[in-house]
Amino acid sequence: MDAGELGSRNLSVSWLVVPPGASERLRSHEEAELAYIVAQGSGTLSATGDSQLLHVGDMVLIPPATDHAVANDGEEELALVSVQSPGVSAEELFSRRLATQTSGWDEYEDE
Repeated sequence: MDAGELGSRNLSVSWLVVPPGASERLRSHEEAELAYIVAQGSGTLSATGDSQLLHVGDMVLIPPATDHAVANDGEEELALVSVQSPGVSAEELFSRRLATQTSGWDEYEDE
């Protein structure tokens, strides 16, 4: 649910799947706070220089303008619900997403 989609003005929601061995590039959303809810798998969240393990059922809040990235160091897909407020566009969410991969995310790599 992109910013403005379905009538939403203040919220965007996305489903993020990180393949085993893949990680995101560090990024931040200057005005939006972000909540991740882990739905499947396990991984690591890096934010403000710290790292924490993620497991099914965990919820993490990332304040605005905070560098963060998710990595899947497990053996199964890591799936998260990502909620941002105020809403951000899909282009902002996904344009800089992938940092490294072992396979499967080539189509998401920036050119």
